[in-house]
Amino acid sequence: MDIIVIYCTVPNKKLAKEITKVLMKHRLAACVSMIENVKSVFSWDGEICEEKEVLLMIKTRRANYGKIKLVIEDMHSYSVPEIIALPIVDCSEDYLKWLAKETALQD
Repeated sequence: MDIIVIYCTVPNKKLAKEITKVLMKHRLAACVSMIENVKSVFSWDGEICEEKEVLLMIKTRRANYGKIKLVIEDMHSYSVPEIIALPIVDCSEDYLKWLAKETALQD
């Protein structure tokens, strides 16, 4: 099973919680870590911008990426949300089993 971590920044804690709730309710993620007070510096429309954001670290199966992307795009307030998936090259066998269990589809 391929597992990934998806990074997504959101403008505030409220939206972070809303997206996380949907992902967890539908078992699309085993865990979502919310890291507050992230300072992002980026170029937008030719200007350098600086924003305070919340970073979501979404731990999941690679097979769930498409559904998670749709949830984020539907709920996000940015016109171009950050949705970056990174492969996990190694992790403990116990963590892998837990992630598989928590993201298993229910009948």
